[in-house]
Amino acid sequence: MTRYTVALLTRINRGNPPSPGEITLAHQGILFTDEVLEFDRRCLESLREPLETGRVNISRSGHQASFPARFLWVCAHNPCPCGWFGHPAKECRCTPDQVRKYQNKLSGPLADRLDISVEVQAIDHGTLLHGETDHAELGSSTELRKQVEQARTIQLQRQGCLNGEMSAGQINKHCKPASNAEKLLLAYAQKNHLSARALHRICRVARTLADLDQVGQIDKKHIATAIQYRKALAGEAGSQSPVHHPSHNP
Repeated sequence: MTRYTVALLTRINRGNPPSPGEITLAHQGILFTDEVLEFDRRCLESLREPLETGRVNISRSGHQASFPARFLWVCAHNPCPCGWFGHPAKECRCTPDQVRKYQNKLSGPLADRLDISVEVQAIDHGTLLHGETDHAELGSSTELRKQVEQARTIQLQRQGCLNGEMSAGQINKHCKPASNAEKLLLAYAQKNHLSARALHRICRVARTLADLDQVGQIDKKHIATAIQYRKALAGEAGSQSPVHHPSHNP
């Protein structure tokens, strides 16, 4: 177990038993890992079980411990070691092999557990200095919060839990898309050889988008948007090709 894994999973006291670490401290909250691809790969892989089960199980020197670890994982990374791959104005110094090796630190099975992956565009210097924004059409924070609260209420009333906590059976029951939306989803899944986990995650995101619109039916636009949120992943989970980010610090 690397020191990075120890930092995330457990705080080491003098001896045993192990005590709660960062991901347990983030239980029912947010775990943010900046520059996630700089972490040791074994550390990142150790997140797979907690992300799937909501618990972390640790065995060490005859002692076993299980801690709650249901958190929202938010991570950020640059597209390459130098940070400029795909930038419209500055040249990347990395070789294609370096870019591929760097991005492949996030393995297919781990990327499969991500619901949304987005690229952050480079911000104009004037915007940074003056704080200007062109996203006024999205509404104020108060309006967005009200929309999210309404969607949460819809989910709890429908299935007794949030969409992110649904079982496979609940997903099949509550996340069935409309006919034209299902055709789009199946065509995308077959073309990209999606795993069952990835398919279910697209359905859950689409269900959430429909809840935000306060509609009962998952339409084609909801599936299309959920698919778009996955396209920044490395050619879908399991691909070995680099992600061609058009901006710095995705």
